[in-house]
Amino acid sequence: MSVKFDYTHKQLETLAQLALDSAKKMGGTAAAVEVSESNGLSVSTRNCEVETVEHNRDKSLGITVYLGSRRGHSSTSDFSDNAVVSAVSAAFDIAKYTAEDAFAGLPAKKYLVAKQVAKQDLDLFHPWDVSTADAIALAQRAERAAFAESKLIKNTEGASVNTSQGHFVAAATNGFMGGFAYSRHSMGAMPIAQKGRFMERDAWFTSNRVPEKLSSPEAVGAYAAARAASRLGAKKISSRTCPVLFDAPLACGLVGNLAQAISGGALYRKTSFLLDGLGKRIFPKHIDVLDDPFVPQGMGSSYFDDEGVATQRRMLVDKGVLQGYLLSMYTARKLNMTPTGNASGSHNLRLSSRKTRAKDDLAAMLAKMGTGLFVTELLGSGVNYVTGDYSRGVCGFWVEGGVIAYPVQEITIAGNLKDMFKGIVAIGADELVRGTKQTGSILIDAMTIAG
Repeated sequence: MSVKFDYTHKQLETLAQLALDSAKKMGGTAAAVEVSESNGLSVSTRNCEVETVEHNRDKSLGITVYLGSRRGHSSTSDFSDNAVVSAVSAAFDIAKYTAEDAFAGLPAKKYLVAKQVAKQDLDLFHPWDVSTADAIALAQRAERAAFAESKLIKNTEGASVNTSQGHFVAAATNGFMGGFAYSRHSMGAMPIAQKGRFMERDAWFTSNRVPEKLSSPEAVGAYAAARAASRLGAKKISSRTCPVLFDAPLACGLVGNLAQAISGGALYRKTSFLLDGLGKRIFPKHIDVLDDPFVPQGMGSSYFDDEGVATQRRMLVDKGVLQGYLLSMYTARKLNMTPTGNASGSHNLRLSSRKTRAKDDLAAMLAKMGTGLFVTELLGSGVNYVTGDYSRGVCGFWVEGGVIAYPVQEITIAGNLKDMFKGIVAIGADELVRGTKQTGSILIDAMTIAG
C-alpha cells in the first residue's frame, strides 16, 4: 500500500485557518480546531491462513467554538469549504445552548509552545511501505516460529501485523498552530499450547514508530510460544500473604495506575487515592518517575499537548516524593494550579529505581524474591481509584528459592495501591516500553493471595 497522504501539511493549515476565521465571523469569542489525516494496514492470520485484511484511510476536522464560557464541538470528514463552514456553524449552534462553565476556554498565550519549537523534529515519522502480501507473510512467519519453538504448540489464536501513519495540524484563535507527521507499527502472536487435558495460551508483541526496530517475527512467535508452553500444568495454591513480582509488561500497567491517580480529572473530581499527595512520600526513597515528552521516536513525544500548551520534562516522583500532577488547562483552572502540558495525558512515563543495576535481569529479580508469586497475566479490572483498593485475577508461577517451581492459575491477588507503591523492593533491569509507559519487572514486598 502507498503511505502517501492526500493533503499536504500546508493544506491542513489552510483548512484549520478557514475554520477559525469562520468561527470569528459567526461571532465566536474563541475557537480551536484540529485537522488530521491517516492511513494504515492491518492483517491477521490464524494457523497461517489469512483471516482479516483491513486498509483504512481516515480524515477528520474537529472544531470547538466558545461563546464566552459556553462551548460547542462539531466534526466532519468532508474537507470541502462548505462542509468546514457547516461544521463550524453546528459547533456555534451547540455552544448557544450549553451551560456556562467558568473554567472553559483556551490557554493563555504565555503557556503556549513557541512556534519555532513546535516545528522541531522529534523523529516521529517513519512510514512503512509494506505490501499486503508482505504483511501477511510476516504474520505467517511469526506463527510458524511459534509452532517450531515447541511441539506443545497445537493451535493458535493468530498473529497480526499493523501499520499506521498520519499527520495533523492543531490551531486556535489564541495564536497557536502546530502539527507533525507520525507513525506507529506493531506485530504480535498468540499461540496455544496443549498437553493432555491442559491447554494454555499466551501472547507477545513488538511495537515501534520505526519498522526496522520491530523485533523479528521469528523472535515474537518463538517467545510467545515459550510463554504459552511454560504455563501448562498450572496448579492452584492456598491463600497466603507473600512477595509478588510483576512481569515487566504488567509492571507498565502499575505505572498507568499512577498516571490515572495523578491526572487532573481524577483530582478535581476527588476520585483519586492520591488526593493531597503533592509533596508527600508515596514510594520508597529509591524510586523516581520521569515524564519526558522529548524522547526521540517516543510513543508519547511532543513539544505541545492537545491544547498547544508547551510540554515539560518533569520528575513527577523524586526519591519517592510526589512532585507534580498531570494537568490540562481546564483541570489546572479547576484546581487553581498551572497547566503542565498534559492535556493528552502523560507523555513517556518511566518508573525506575536508583538501586537497579545492569545485572538485575529477571533471574536476579526471582532470586531477590526468594519465595513468592511471579505474575505474568492479569485478569479483570479490579482497581478502585477512589480508595486505591486493588484486586485482580492472575496467572503466573510459584517461585521457591529464587527458582520457578510450577505454573499457577485461578488465584487472586489483593492489596492497596498506596501500600503496593510504598512496598516496592526492587525494579528489574529488564525494562520494557508498552505504549507510553516504561519500567522493568517490579517486586512488591507483600500482597494477599486468595487461592
